[in-house]
Amino acid sequence: MQLKKGKGAERLLPDLHDEAFEQIDCLKCAGCCKGISPRFKTPDIKRISKGLGLKESVFIESYLRLDSDGDYVVKGSPCTFLGEDNMCSIYDIRPGDCRNYPYTDSDEFFKRPNTTYLNSTICPAVYYVLEKLREKIG
Repeated sequence: MQLKKGKGAERLLPDLHDEAFEQIDCLKCAGCCKGISPRFKTPDIKRISKGLGLKESVFIESYLRLDSDGDYVVKGSPCTFLGEDNMCSIYDIRPGDCRNYPYTDSDEFFKRPNTTYLNSTICPAVYYVLEKLREKIG
C-alpha cells in the first residue's frame, strides 16, 4: 500500500488512533523509548533542564548528543529517562516528539511515509493503524 493522503484516509486517522490505543498499552511495550530517540529542540531543552534543576549546558552534556542531522538526541538506548516499569521519569516535561509520537492522529503520518513505515516496526499502534487503513482503503 502506498501511504498517501486521499480516499478519505486522513479522516479515518482519529478513530483508528483511538481504536489502536484502546487495545495497546504503551507501558507494556515502550518500544519507542527503548529503540529510538526524540529530537530535543531548544524549548524542550529549556523546559526539561529547568524541571530537573540543571543548567542547559549541564543537561546537554549529561544526557544528549548531536546526531548526523545536527539534532540533539539521547546518548543511548534505552532512553535515560525510561524506568524499569516503562514509565517516563520526565513525562510531564517530556520533549515534543514524545508528546506527539506515534503521530497516528496527525498529518505527519502521511507527510513522512518513510518514518511512518519505520515506526510501524517499533510501535504496535502504528502497525495497527496501517493495517486498518489497508483494510479500509486498500
